[in-house]
Amino acid sequence: MDKQENYVKLEFYAKDQNVAIARLAAAAFSGELGFSLSDIEEIKVAVSEGVSNAIIHGYGGDESRLVEVTLAVEKNLFKLEIKDDGVGIADIKKAMEPTYSSVAERMGLGFVFMESFMDTLNVHSSPNCGTVLLMTRRCPHS
Repeated sequence: MDKQENYVKLEFYAKDQNVAIARLAAAAFSGELGFSLSDIEEIKVAVSEGVSNAIIHGYGGDESRLVEVTLAVEKNLFKLEIKDDGVGIADIKKAMEPTYSSVAERMGLGFVFMESFMDTLNVHSSPNCGTVLLMTRRCPHS
């Protein structure tokens, strides 16, 4: 049985406290799709890492900038998109290496968590043009 198609888009300032709002929205949205509590926790971590990357790396902490999060379900596939129009990523392959970070105090595990907790992760970015993260996860019982 196909899950009913649905779509939600959030846009918010690049403030640390808004990471929690994005997590809660993703939890509520994915909870309606039959994911277990454990699955929802993993989805929340993926959202946290993606939004935090936009705030920290994309915007360098400039809270006046906007982050966009889109949640969707289509043909039993949960889709998550996180978008910023920040500095972008010059070398995506390098940025996705475990423990690599452009900020010295950071662990560099954001992409590792996103990849491990979602079925797919695609990163589209270029310098000065922002970054789009596209993640998917198959809905349970599909």
